Amino acid sequence: MAPKKVLVFLADGSEEIEATVSIDILRRARLDVTVAGVALKNPGAFAECSRGVNIVPDTAYENLGTPLEAFDAVIIPGGLIGAKTLAENAEVKKALVTAHNNGHFVAAICAGPIAIKSAGINKGGKLTSHPCVKEELEKEYEYQEERVVVDNKVISSRGPGTAFLFALTIIEQLLGEEVREEVSKPLMLAPTL
Repeated sequence: MAPKKVLVFLADGSEEIEATVSIDILRRARLDVTVAGVALKNPGAFAECSRGVNIVPDTAYENLGTPLEAFDAVIIPGGLIGAKTLAENAEVKKALVTAHNNGHFVAAICAGPIAIKSAGINKGGKLTSHPCVKEELEKEYEYQEERVVVDNKVISSRGPGTAFLFALTIIEQLLGEEVREEVSKPLMLAPTL
């Protein structure tokens, strides 16, 4: 059986902890993760993330080559500048809507949920985010304060400190609790994760 496919978007200003932890942990679960760069100042080279760390995407989004319907989950990292770029991008919105309409997962962390709002996904449903974008979300969603919220195949989380829990929740939703435990155990995480 082919591994499930996950698309992670990356823009200049994306939060590097959230992006890197998500990519790393999902690959540990043997998910087929593709990192796609969007609207980069250095296309084909790297995304300059929110704290100056440069991350090289696997591909530019326009060169993706895989149909959107093939992805079992689409992920938006936070970082306010990166999240705004992704939320305003028509192709990113299309990818989120396509995933959700096909019964697949959309996931966003920190400021990333503004892209879910921008795509009009699961309005009125439960959602969380970093407090810096709470006001943008709470009028259209049942805003939650939990570290990770799962509602109607939408996974949202709060910030860099919840990145491991966010990624492990995505694994659990895609592959089950047993795989989540298999990936989590050797990480030596705090017991609350």
